[in-house]
Amino acid sequence: MLKIKVIAELLVIGLLCATPAAYGEGPAFDVRPTPIKTPPPEYPYSLRRDGISGIVAVKVEIDENGAVTNCSVTKSSNSGFDDAAVKAVKTWKFKPAQKDGSPVKISLVIPIKFNIEES
Repeated sequence: MLKIKVIAELLVIGLLCATPAAYGEGPAFDVRPTPIKTPPPEYPYSLRRDGISGIVAVKVEIDENGAVTNCSVTKSSNSGFDDAAVKAVKTWKFKPAQKDGSPVKISLVIPIKFNIEES
């Protein structure tokens, strides 16, 4: 099956611009998580066939080991991309975020771009 490429710049920009999902007395982390393994999502056949591009914002919970423990769609330009984005992100692995030198669990929103011109 044809897979799209997750644009590395978009992922990096997403992580750099991502906001912690919850705010406490201070920032949730002082070192952002680093992507280690990010297999791309499969481009849904019908959307690729019809020449449709889109973007899905996925809220990702990353545990102290860098594993994705939960993810959900927070915003989407086309719901037809949602399942593919979530399915892919569930397989991702990160170097965990850190707070005061220790790994911490955090939540971020990461944009996943589906671009027909790059499929």
